[in-house]
Amino acid sequence: MELAPETESLTLAVSEQIRVDGTLTEASLSTDGKIRWKTESGERRLAIESEVLGFSAEGSRIRVRALVQREGWCCGDGGGGNRARKDLVLEPMTEESKIAWCGKLREFIDSLDRPKKLFILVNPFGGKKCALKLFHKQVKPLLAAADIQYTLQETQYQLHAKEIVNSLDLSKYDGIVCVSGDGVLVEVVNGLLQRGDWDAAIKMPLGIVPAGTGNGMIKSLLDSVGDAFSVSNAIFSVIRGHKRSLDVATVLQGETRFFSVLMLTWGLVADIDIESEKYRWMGSSRLEFYGILRVICLRKYHGCISFVPAPGYETYGDPIDQKNRWSQKQDDNSEVQQCGYQGPITCLENMEWKIIQGPFISVWLHNVPWASEDTMPAPNAKFADGYLDLIIIRDCPKSALLSMLTKLSDGDHVKSPYVLYLKVKAFRLEPGQRVGEPTKGGIIDSDGEVLARGERTYKCEQVAMMAYGPIQMTVDKGLATLFSPV
Repeated sequence: MELAPETESLTLAVSEQIRVDGTLTEASLSTDGKIRWKTESGERRLAIESEVLGFSAEGSRIRVRALVQREGWCCGDGGGGNRARKDLVLEPMTEESKIAWCGKLREFIDSLDRPKKLFILVNPFGGKKCALKLFHKQVKPLLAAADIQYTLQETQYQLHAKEIVNSLDLSKYDGIVCVSGDGVLVEVVNGLLQRGDWDAAIKMPLGIVPAGTGNGMIKSLLDSVGDAFSVSNAIFSVIRGHKRSLDVATVLQGETRFFSVLMLTWGLVADIDIESEKYRWMGSSRLEFYGILRVICLRKYHGCISFVPAPGYETYGDPIDQKNRWSQKQDDNSEVQQCGYQGPITCLENMEWKIIQGPFISVWLHNVPWASEDTMPAPNAKFADGYLDLIIIRDCPKSALLSMLTKLSDGDHVKSPYVLYLKVKAFRLEPGQRVGEPTKGGIIDSDGEVLARGERTYKCEQVAMMAYGPIQMTVDKGLATLFSPV
């Protein structure tokens, strides 16, 4: 516990002797939203904005419900370690004093613009299939402590969340929270952007509570402020009501669109992610096992990529005349043009495009730093800079590649001389067949969704959203909104 600085100048909303946790002491509530009280070891303080969930009047007492560092009462910084629930019980000496304390507490909490009612989607099938149990055990008590009402709905099948939010009355809620992995968040974004009122709908703040296999978005959010990766920190980010913008990428092939908020992969990473499903019985270790197997039996793919580099990355790739090679223009009378978001309005033909020819081992685009709680492919990625981070491996010895995979946990893999790392505004992938196996294609994966499967790939008999051919991505800066720790 840290002593409050003696030189700190405060304007006090309430200050008097009251009982704090049963001990008579001098206590105050300042206009900067901090409760301070004296103990034998010095002055303690509790920050309403960063530590308090809510409060209730119970007879002559006021119970302040908080989420604090496990060591005890915080000093008002709300810092990022593991938090625990703790109550502070205030007992003013008179009824008038109690009313004054309650009034000032309510006034400050109401000024924080916290959500009052949430729509919560729980995916009971994701990860270890414990999302519903996690909600009732860890999330629900914190929402109750914060006096937040909610409507709970379980998803029953793939794309159910997309269907739900596509017709949801958003005016009833202050945010949508996904208790799941990243997949439900992606469905929600796609559902909002396919609404007729997409421009208003996409402004709905979105929250994530980690309960799936991949939890890259919430890991990125918490890590950006040094918060520990935990359910309590994740839901507290929602409760506090802070928001930040998020780039959304439009993945386009003809009139087919998919809206991505996390990543797109082709080559090694996509193969590991999708093909390792056959070893799902191994649990999370399936990715490590299959990653080693794929490096030993390394594949390369013919193809090329073209891109519009971000400022500072113009030296990468060779110049190319992109005009007439690709167009975003669609038939104005098409059904696609009449409903939903169509992607950023960008004149791609007038941009300076660059091209890199294959073969490739891996092509990986990322919107945020983390792909999961232990994999950070894009350490320099930002939430709303208007660019995607592109990680390319064209050639690499197997030993160096294995070493590189072990460094994904801290982002050091990008320091390898075999990795090309840059930022792009727009991107085009023209995927080809495997080197030495001209009858076999590859897999294109975006945010855990298989967009396209080439010939003779894993589960190639399943119908994919797109054909195994040219695919383009463009970025709309800060289109979506997330609940954020700060």
